[in-house]
Amino acid sequence: MSDGRLRVLILGGYGTFGGRLARLLAHEPRLTLLIAGRSQVKTEAFCRALGGAAEAAPLAFDRDRDSGIAAADIVVDATGPFQAYGEAPYSVVEACIAAGADYLDLADGADFVEGIGRFDEAARARGVAALAGVSSFPVLTAAVVRHLARGLARVESIEGGIAPSPYAGVGLNVIRAIASYAGREVRLTRDGAPATGRALVEARRWTVAPPGRLPLRSTRFSLVDVPDLRLLPALWPGLRDIWIGAGPVPAVLHRGLNALAGLVRIELIPTLRPLAPLFHAAINRLRWGEHRGGMIVVIRGRDAAGQPVERSWHMLAEGDDGPLIPSMAAAAVILRRLQGLRPEPGARAATEALELADYQPLFAGRAIVHGCREITAGTAQQPLYRHMLGEAWTELPEPVRAMHDLSGDRRVAGQAEVERGTGLIARLVAAVIGFPAAGHDVPVEVTFRVQDGVETWRRRFAGRSFSSTQQAGRGRSDGLLEERFGPIRVGLALVLDGDRLRLVVRRWSLFGLPLPLGLAPGGEAWESAVDGRFRFHVEIRHPWTGLIVRYRGWLEAEE
Repeated sequence: MSDGRLRVLILGGYGTFGGRLARLLAHEPRLTLLIAGRSQVKTEAFCRALGGAAEAAPLAFDRDRDSGIAAADIVVDATGPFQAYGEAPYSVVEACIAAGADYLDLADGADFVEGIGRFDEAARARGVAALAGVSSFPVLTAAVVRHLARGLARVESIEGGIAPSPYAGVGLNVIRAIASYAGREVRLTRDGAPATGRALVEARRWTVAPPGRLPLRSTRFSLVDVPDLRLLPALWPGLRDIWIGAGPVPAVLHRGLNALAGLVRIELIPTLRPLAPLFHAAINRLRWGEHRGGMIVVIRGRDAAGQPVERSWHMLAEGDDGPLIPSMAAAAVILRRLQGLRPEPGARAATEALELADYQPLFAGRAIVHGCREITAGTAQQPLYRHMLGEAWTELPEPVRAMHDLSGDRRVAGQAEVERGTGLIARLVAAVIGFPAAGHDVPVEVTFRVQDGVETWRRRFAGRSFSSTQQAGRGRSDGLLEERFGPIRVGLALVLDGDRLRLVVRRWSLFGLPLPLGLAPGGEAWESAVDGRFRFHVEIRHPWTGLIVRYRGWLEAEE
């Protein structure tokens, strides 16, 4: 740092994860980024395009000669696949220790991350920090579990997974790593004892749903071989179960990968590694769906009174911000170094390098949101909307909270304006369900009845009534409010939008048969407060019929 800049050598600096790390650091004028790779032409082109306040310098790097390491203060290995580094997998680690440079890597290979501890004594003697696995798995996972475990007497299980956007762009080395262990045994903990699972054969399903945000669709996650499975049980000695998965989309490609992994499991084929280029081409070309990704971590344990507690952390990332997250751990460690917070010397897995709060400066200004949910014996008794919104409940305007704070039957009244669709099918649908006739200053009464977690809403407009039921969705509707109008079931996301609570259609079915979302009834629907009074706006339309009904107005509790 003779010129006042911290010199960061990024191996694979123009690759998928190395390039994203460079972009995360490019704004920092106190850094010199040495962008290293096999191709001098590509490194030079990347540096020219990078921009930002950091100095960027290209460097052709040969792993066998360790060129450039002596010029760096920190070396970040973002190449991989770490599962295939050959007979001398830690040559860069050894070179960094010899040169006195701190070492970080984005390794996802469990053996590689676990094995770095053999260099602990040498790193300490040299005053060097060598941290392996500085990525979402296991650094972010461990930080989230520590956050969720606050106040618990013990943690008994950890589950989680990452669901990348279909447009994230997956590097070939990542695909090679996954293909190398697909269908093979993975070491983990079950029922409090060492056990094995089958990678990309076992699967679980979750909905990533930060409170008050538009959730991801219900996602299938398949078991992956990540360092967390081996390292986290050591941090929480009472842990009885751990399971970590990945939820790639589109689902058809995911299912195909599951099927091929099953062939490896029954030994019909030895490995999927030769198919890695084909998988890479398919997953980066056959892309459709929402450009959104997410991550979920679920823990179960006991509080100080010995009562069971389930807590979950949900993160959503929109658009191109999601693919940056795996590189954020390394960026956070480097930025902390600029603040004088250098990791303690030694060679180890990076499970305790960061806390969740260390990610916040990197999340800020990006379309990344996260939040927590909790399930206890008490939350099961909460009113429906309070339970589903979780920590977002307190952000609602008070009149909206009061309207939904139902512990028993209630009747409210007000006025509304009603518009009706004029098409034949729209009129027929409205008549079958019982939607109100068009009118101004129409008197409205709503009666709420609550039984076993199900709310029945009977709405009466000028003497004409219709009803629906609402309850928490299950299965593929998990995280959604499920409303039923006769044979029609609609899965609604409860989304906070400023001072409005929006209800967004995410699933629907007719007579129990799931139907395409593009054919679902839609329209703007929200609740808000104006001048201290509860206001509602409900619009129901369909692509085939246009407007069916729109009613808006106000309600207040009767004396």
